[in-house]
Amino acid sequence: METQETAYLRRVQGQVKWFDPTKGFGFVIAELGGPDILLHANVLRNFGQGSVVDGSRIDLMVQDTQRGLQAVEVISITPPHADSALPLRDMSDFTPEDIAKRPIEPARVKWFDKAKGFGFANVFGSSDDVFIHIEVLRRSGLSDLQSGEAIGLRLVDGERGRMAIDIVGWEAAAK
Repeated sequence: METQETAYLRRVQGQVKWFDPTKGFGFVIAELGGPDILLHANVLRNFGQGSVVDGSRIDLMVQDTQRGLQAVEVISITPPHADSALPLRDMSDFTPEDIAKRPIEPARVKWFDKAKGFGFANVFGSSDDVFIHIEVLRRSGLSDLQSGEAIGLRLVDGERGRMAIDIVGWEAAAK
């Protein structure tokens, strides 16, 4: 027997219109049209991310509510293509395949300042700082990081020390 809660669940693909981690929500535009879909920060956190960059492709389970469509589960997120962005000097020698082969190291965000365009994290078990550039954040499909947030990092040794070349949600890092 279907309950009222499960009667209206359906899978929808779309694109992130905008998401503001400070406000704790954002909206998705469905691929097949219709009203915007509310994406709450808790639903995104259950997927293992604290934010998502605008323009990302997203696969969701949604529910019709009295207030409109709301996401109840994130199935997958694909960041927008970063072809137009200038490559970072320390990353220019790496193909996406090279990056994907690097191990994911669990880390915690020390601080990140979106206005400055960078921040730092610490890999678990090490006090050394790992540099995180905002462009790497965007290419990884994230829009912001919060102090203390658990993440997974793929790293390289750059000109000035260790730096992230890919960032994944905590769920991916824990696997």
